Amino acid sequence: MATQNFSPALPTPAVPAPALCPKASPGYGKRSVPDQHPPRTDDFAFLPERERYIAGYVDQLPEGSAMNIKSLAKCQPLYGQMAVGSALRALGVAGHLRQARCAVGDGDNVRWVTRTFWSRTARDNEWWNTFLTAEAGHRLHQPQPAPVTPPPPWVPAEPAAPATPEAPAPAPVVPQQRTAPAGASPAYLALTRLGPADKRLGLSEDDCRELEESAAEWFARGVDADYLIHTVTAGLPATVDSPLGFVRKRLITKLPPHRPAAAAPTPQCGTSTPRLMVECTDCGAPGKAEAFRDGLCSPCREPADPASTEEPGIERNVQAHVKRLREQLKLR
Repeated sequence: MATQNFSPALPTPAVPAPALCPKASPGYGKRSVPDQHPPRTDDFAFLPERERYIAGYVDQLPEGSAMNIKSLAKCQPLYGQMAVGSALRALGVAGHLRQARCAVGDGDNVRWVTRTFWSRTARDNEWWNTFLTAEAGHRLHQPQPAPVTPPPPWVPAEPAAPATPEAPAPAPVVPQQRTAPAGASPAYLALTRLGPADKRLGLSEDDCRELEESAAEWFARGVDADYLIHTVTAGLPATVDSPLGFVRKRLITKLPPHRPAAAAPTPQCGTSTPRLMVECTDCGAPGKAEAFRDGLCSPCREPADPASTEEPGIERNVQAHVKRLREQLKLR
């Protein structure tokens, strides 16, 4: 049985053929950017072997495929979750991908979806900023689905099927749950959701009370509970020894900036507010496109302890690859 060759750049050890990742939920997953060159044998040739393999695998995935670390690690046999996460970070630095959170829906029905934009052709920061800004503006003019109209009166209606009596289903047993204290603030309620979102950040009632004032500052700056929870739980380490101390530090270091009221344009009636925030490829912190360089936020781009940077040899290779690509772009 013939196996599919995912990329000429993939290594050739005798390993099982990779399987395609499953489709992500609607609105999520891989999205290829326009104006890419056709596949070539030297695609990703400047990247290290691991990054070259992951890039060739991702490049062959169809649109809408799941792009989270767990799915990519499960569907190919060579690398685990930590290796895949490091490879995606390096591919972001090399200019091949960006991750962004997009707001979908109107009014109170807005939900955030995560999209991974992929480019076989390596792009510089200016190109990505321009593309993501245009992508955010394009969402303002997306066509709305046509309303469902009833059939004309001359079309005969189908006869309804006779109803058959059915035995009533037994009422499900709902376990009693402790409710939040009466009059709990939105900041307190958001903190109580961290544990269900990720068990490594389970907080006690006293912990939530202690952190309530710090979380309230986030809401005072115009963000909602979903934004706070996503930012605090993004890029967690394998183990969290002190959830209280960890959450306190993130509430301080990732506090969003103030949003002046005049800076937010008023959406027209019947349209959704265009919102798109780029995510750091390393820690997942969201922000504006211009706040990121090589797909990384400022803390991840300039770590406090240089000795703690993982795999410096790979990072140097990726940075050298980016430098060569930018020199090539200047010569064109």
